[in-house]
Amino acid sequence: MKGIVLAGGTGSRLAPMTSVVCKQLLPVYDKPMIYYPISVLMQAGITDLLIISTPAALPLICELLGDGSRLGLSVSYAEQEEPRGIADAFLVGEKYLSDSPAALILGDNLFAGDELPALLWGARRTVESGAAGAVLFGREVSDPRRYAVAAFDARGAVTDLVEKPADPPSACAVTGVYFYDADVVEMARRVRPSARGELEITDLNRFYLERGDVRLVGLGEGCVWHDMGTPASLLEAGHLVRAWDERGTRVGCLEEIALRMGFIDADTCAAAGLRMKSSPYGRHLLEFATQWAG
Repeated sequence: MKGIVLAGGTGSRLAPMTSVVCKQLLPVYDKPMIYYPISVLMQAGITDLLIISTPAALPLICELLGDGSRLGLSVSYAEQEEPRGIADAFLVGEKYLSDSPAALILGDNLFAGDELPALLWGARRTVESGAAGAVLFGREVSDPRRYAVAAFDARGAVTDLVEKPADPPSACAVTGVYFYDADVVEMARRVRPSARGELEITDLNRFYLERGDVRLVGLGEGCVWHDMGTPASLLEAGHLVRAWDERGTRVGCLEEIALRMGFIDADTCAAAGLRMKSSPYGRHLLEFATQWAG
């Protein structure tokens, strides 16, 4: 399975912070925002990634991540010249995917929690085994009118998916990480621009729903989902990451995850720590690598 991080858009809700830098490079406590979605794909065991962003932002993201080899990853890049909707990511990434199943995550979404890795692996296995063509993750929210929302029948099966409904059929929002089978590019080609001129991911998900091929997994209390696309939510995300850090849980620490997953060895993790030894992040890597090796 391959992974896509959609890190495009103008970041207009975060202006003027995004006037000269893309939002995915803004700091969320001690790490760039883009570390957090990448960490989610890594926890699903995905090492082959495509970063999609704007022509202006890609050189900076590439300078940060390189080819991914220092993390045991293979990172490729593709341009999305203007925002055309989330489903457009599969058209941009068609050659990269090359008929592979795919996981897509939005570049401004933070997911964390002890239960998360098992849920991600479960979604991956479900798609790769053919048990479902699409696996989505749902979360109860206080204002579902801001999100894509799932409707359910009496047995709890998904019957519809509605984008930003005025009268929500439930409080279950569809979050910003999605797993799809190898048909996803073909399905994305069927999506037509919405009233706001975008290829909506909800329309893509509806195509899977029409063929009875969607599974929705609920995120319980053991998982956190946070959108970082506004000044208030960006600040709140930083406070959350700091609170986890102070409790001894590092969220979005790519080198630590890479070592835990077996993508890199302790020496490689320690070398990354040495390059950043003046920062708390770098010192953590040195300490973690030493503990892991010992």
